[in-house]
Amino acid sequence: MKIAILGTGAVGTTIASRLVEIGHQVMIGSRSKTNEKAIEFVQKFDRNISNGTFEEAANFGDIIFNCIKGEFAVGALKSIEKIIDNKILIDVSIPVNTKNGMPFTLIPELCNTNSLGEEIQKNLPNTKVVKTLNTMWSTLMMTPSMLKDGDHTNFICGNDTEAKETVKILLKEIGWKEESIMDLGDITGSRGMESVLHLWWKIWGSTIGTFSIKVVN
Repeated sequence: MKIAILGTGAVGTTIASRLVEIGHQVMIGSRSKTNEKAIEFVQKFDRNISNGTFEEAANFGDIIFNCIKGEFAVGALKSIEKIIDNKILIDVSIPVNTKNGMPFTLIPELCNTNSLGEEIQKNLPNTKVVKTLNTMWSTLMMTPSMLKDGDHTNFICGNDTEAKETVKILLKEIGWKEESIMDLGDITGSRGMESVLHLWWKIWGSTIGTFSIKVVN
């Protein structure tokens, strides 16, 4: 499958590496095709990966991962709206407010009664937005078995049921167990998923090593 990764940070490059490893063709996109970080990253591989602009990557991918910083995501995605019409956009970003330093908080207009996932869907009504993978460290996203043999919870939400099923197939290919994927319903589930940031920071500051969330009943 052809998959685009928008964003060249730790999350984007970790996802790209894993997708190439399991046999997908990947293009990592940034604002400029001459982005040195993207070029340097791509040169580590001998096949199945390339870099380009957001527009080129969006054209390339059958599925697109949004790994753009939350504060810039809506504007960047809006600029390629027509290209990603009717495509699946997997949103792993969080609307982090970095203006006041750490500990980070959520952008006020994108929490409580709204979320980044919802805002993206609102601005790209023809794109099939699916939120997932945003409640854990980037390496754990792509290697769930590194913690308790994958026995922890990954949440997913979105308005399009068929799109979510397609994303679930990809998640299982990455290594997620079906019983560890919890569907929270429509895209308003992003509110809870993104709000985990507050809990995540507190846990991160109180523990050493890799951790995740598990829902038990």
